Parts: sequence; C-alpha cells; structure tokens
Amino acid sequence: MTYRDAILTYYDDATGERTALTAAELGGWAAATAALLVRGCGLGPGSRAVIRLPPHWQTAAVLLGAWAAGVEVSHQSWATAGLGASGSATNAAFVSAARLRSLLEEPPLARHRFVLGLAPHGGPTPAVPDGYRDFLAELRPYADAAPPGIALDPEAVASVDGTTYGQWGALATGIAEMHGISRGDRVLIDVARSEQPVQWLLAPLSVGASIVLCANLDPAAVHERAAAERISRIL
Repeated sequence: MTYRDAILTYYDDATGERTALTAAELGGWAAATAALLVRGCGLGPGSRAVIRLPPHWQTAAVLLGAWAAGVEVSHQSWATAGLGASGSATNAAFVSAARLRSLLEEPPLARHRFVLGLAPHGGPTPAVPDGYRDFLAELRPYADAAPPGIALDPEAVASVDGTTYGQWGALATGIAEMHGISRGDRVLIDVARSEQPVQWLLAPLSVGASIVLCANLDPAAVHERAAAERISRIL
C-alpha cells in the first residue's frame, strides 16, 4: 500500500506501530461494528453508546460504526478523569483495557460492554475484565457484513447531548475550512493536541482529506514523517 491509498494511517511512536487503512478497509471495520450493534446487540436509532477510547484507528471504526447504526454516541476524551456511571439508559459501552485498569470509579452501566486492548496492529486483548466482551473477538462473525442500510436524517440526534448529524457535519466542515483542509490533503494530527473526534476524524473526512494520526508523537520526528507521508497540513 502506498501513502496515496490510505485514508487513515495510525502511528504510535511508543510502540513503533504503523497501521494504514484504505477507505474500503475503514468502511469494512465500521460496517462490522454497525452489524455487531444492530444484529448482535439489537440496537439502532434511539439506542445510546458510551465510548471511552483515545484517538486510534479502532476508535474511528467504533465511532463510524455506531453512527452508521443510528446509535447516539457519548464520547469522552482519553484525558478526561473518571468514567462515571452512565445510567440504565446506556445500551452499549466501549472502553480501552488500559483505561479500565487506571480508574477507580465504576465503569459505565450498560447491557453490552466491550473492551478494546488497542494492541499494536490489531493484536488480541490480553485479558478481558469480568462483565466485558472482547470487541475484536465479537466483531469476527461480522467481518464481511454490509452496512446496515439505516437512512440517517440530518435532523436525527447523533449524540446524547442532542447534537444532530447535520450539526456535526457542519461543525466538521467548518473546522476543516478554518485549518485550510481540502480534498486530497494529507493531514498529520498529534492526538495530544486534537483529542475530540470532530477534530481528528470528522473534519478531514468531511472534505475528502486523509488522516495521519500520531500518538506519543516524537517532536523530533515530525518533519521526517511529514516528508515520508507527503503531508500537506499539520494540526
């Protein structure tokens, strides 16, 4: 795969990981996640999902899959302290294994709870806490699933705070315009500076740009990476 083929490339300078996904591959992950929620969990429009994951290529699949299923999303950045109990109205929860180990508070209350190990290159989750299911293992039966075909109204609610799909789209394109991001750009994003999905995921995708998402970014490596990945914008 060349740099021109990837719509989302993920680096972690702490582990040496580089994972690149084409639009078709990212779409496949999102479709499988949507199928897991719709067919595996019986969820859909009006259902709610809590997502407590850092910026990551698997987080992109979870977010896009939840929205494809019409599920309202509550996202909290990696840096936010505490999960907090989400209440009985939450239908599904997605949490990283590292976050669960680091917190003393009660995890989200949800019928369907999934843990993501976020291991390099999609490796297996080493240990699944009681009450959780391994997201990658649960996703396998839906690997070849087609998108659920749910028609999403721009006026429909996309997140639990009442923001609609249309409002998220307008905000994403506004952010892209503010940073001069346009179709065909390749955007290097430091996750420490852009933790919200509307910044690191939706804004570039909304205008047809590609994402080079960098965790634990080594400042000394920025220019070399920008050259290697043919970066046209840096956030």
